[in-house]
Parts: sequence; C-alpha cells; structure tokens
Amino acid sequence: MTNCSTIMAIIQDNRVETAVKVQDVLTKYGCYIRVRLGLHDAAVCSCTNSGMILLQLCGEDVPTTEIERELLQIPDVKVKYMILD
Repeated sequence: MTNCSTIMAIIQDNRVETAVKVQDVLTKYGCYIRVRLGLHDAAVCSCTNSGMILLQLCGEDVPTTEIERELLQIPDVKVKYMILD
C-alpha cells in the first residue's frame, strides 16, 4: 500500500507573481501529488492576491524536504507540512 500520510500547505502572499514558479515546482513533483486543493478569495469584481494550496503527497519515498526547499526559494511563498502516522 502506498503511503499517503503527508499533507503540505503552501501560502502564496503574492499569487500573481509566484503562481508560475510554484506551478513549475508542483509539476516537477507531480507524480507524488494525489490531491491538490487551491483556495483564495474570489469574487466577480475582485480577486485577492494571496492564496493557499493544500497537497496530499503519496509515495514510499516522498521527497518532502526537497519540495519544501524549492518552494521556499520563491519569494512570498511559505510552506508547512505534517506527516499523519
């Protein structure tokens, strides 16, 4: 059975500027991402420039620290994760 107990939260304080770089990192590690949920305040007249992405990471050897390190190299991005054993 595949280990899917890692949850990662990514905060983007400047979503418009960081979205492409964050997406590049997520694409690189896409085989480990089982679930991705993007959250931000959106309305017809306005859309906030901050957002959160929640990931469920799966695999026997998920490179969690590498993903975190690459994301933290992007300005205005914060990362936290937990392993639910």
